[in-house]
Amino acid sequence: MTNMNPAERLIYKTLVLTWPFYAVGALYVVGPVLAWILGGLAVLSLFLGPAMRPDLRATGTIPPVVWAWIIGMFVMLVALWVGHLDWSLGLKQTIKSSIGWAKGWALMALFPLAGAVLPIRREVLIRAQCVIGLGTLILAPILLAAPYIGLPERIFTSPLKAVGGPGPEYFSVYFFTYDPASWTPRWQFYAPWSPFAALLGVVMILFALEERAIKWKTVGIAAGALMIFASKSRMGLVGLVACTVGPRMMPLILRGWAWQAVAALTASLAIIGPALATMGQDAVAAFKGARADSTRVRETLQRIAGERWINEAFWFGHGRVHPGSHAVEYMPIGSHHTWWGLLFVKGVVGMLALLVPFVWQTLIALIDAAKSPRGRLPMGIMMTLTLLSFGENIEIEAYMLWPGLIVLGIHAREVGHCSKPKNVNSQT
Repeated sequence: MTNMNPAERLIYKTLVLTWPFYAVGALYVVGPVLAWILGGLAVLSLFLGPAMRPDLRATGTIPPVVWAWIIGMFVMLVALWVGHLDWSLGLKQTIKSSIGWAKGWALMALFPLAGAVLPIRREVLIRAQCVIGLGTLILAPILLAAPYIGLPERIFTSPLKAVGGPGPEYFSVYFFTYDPASWTPRWQFYAPWSPFAALLGVVMILFALEERAIKWKTVGIAAGALMIFASKSRMGLVGLVACTVGPRMMPLILRGWAWQAVAALTASLAIIGPALATMGQDAVAAFKGARADSTRVRETLQRIAGERWINEAFWFGHGRVHPGSHAVEYMPIGSHHTWWGLLFVKGVVGMLALLVPFVWQTLIALIDAAKSPRGRLPMGIMMTLTLLSFGENIEIEAYMLWPGLIVLGIHAREVGHCSKPKNVNSQT
């Protein structure tokens, strides 16, 4: 951490100041500002080439998968404009939504671009995540005790909400919140709500598992686990197992004995298959029943979004989310699910604009995770994003997911460099 270049120093200091930024309600502002600074620095580095200061020179050209992210997110903007024109939403709303794009979907391209072009090391991001974990553990006693010693749920809402955003919760500072279904406390730490905090805990564990120093690794894993369990999120519990174990199981696909074991297991399903199917159905029912009201609202939102998309705005969507009724507890139509939300807001065009780079990046991570430990962290991040996309809207949470997005760019650069032929000295 002593030989960081300016880009790494900016990233490191931004991450370790996560809790102070949260304390003033500034995280939603910090993320997009950092994205455009790093993205601009990456473009400047590519443009200046050797004229750039040595510790900020571009590490190479933009990898193809990062180009896919850039093109896809630009298509998102075009789909937004067309949707606004189709539904006559007006110039004022179009400008407002375009600014929202710059604070949301644009980050999905800017951070991978920065990771791919700028000389940023994984180790800086890994250590910084563990430092956030240390702050989380230090603050945990007061946060966990808050509902039992009479402290309020919300401390205050920052005046920074004037810059605009999805809602006041993005600028609010909380000790905890009460679950409206069971009226028990849940903790969201530095996230706008508890389920998102759980996925941030999964991301923290993924980074901590790559830390070499045992002390920092222990801190990161402990803090991430605390965030997952204190948030009481079902999605976080699934991610804790799937996103950490899955990448480490990938090398087995290259082992002959693993395929033989799978073949034997498949053959045995003829006998134990019905029992396993029943157990699986019971587990799914219990999973949904753990928060039945939440499950009902999400399923209703998805059904309404799907019906209205296919009947009203197939290609370019409705341009924006629509207010929901009492049936969905007034949650906006087009929220709580990235893919159904995209179909509703931006139609098939918008959905494909995310799907193509998303699948491409996932395949790169899957293949590399099977070959090398280098692919474990990117694969875990893509698995977390996949899980998150089925319960949240990724674009409005990119401002907190950016360390993972930078790692995806770094990984694309690493894979690209390894695939290039090395220079061979022809002299004998």
